[in-house]
Amino acid sequence: MKNRKRVALGILIVLLLALLTACAPGDGANSPDNPAGFFSGIWHGWIAPVTLVISIFNRNISIYEVYNNGFWYDLGFYMAIISGFGGLALSRKKGKCGGKGHDSQG
Repeated sequence: MKNRKRVALGILIVLLLALLTACAPGDGANSPDNPAGFFSGIWHGWIAPVTLVISIFNRNISIYEVYNNGFWYDLGFYMAIISGFGGLALSRKKGKCGGKGHDSQG
């Protein structure tokens, strides 16, 4: 039973990776006449770690889409990169120190 679960999990991971890279930057979907926009930037930012690994084996795939519309693509890309690990929070929770800084004098 454990072997079936491992095989199923392995197949699921491979399919998920294939799905994630279906719209990878550099796949030929974008051109100077059809540049990538804001939402493509968000998607490419989210899948950047996966496309980094795939770009080692496939020279046509890159992390960043060359054919983009400029500021809006960049904004979406960097928002996704920053927020991918929870870094886009507008406020921070108080730590175990009770809100006091580590370098306070009291």
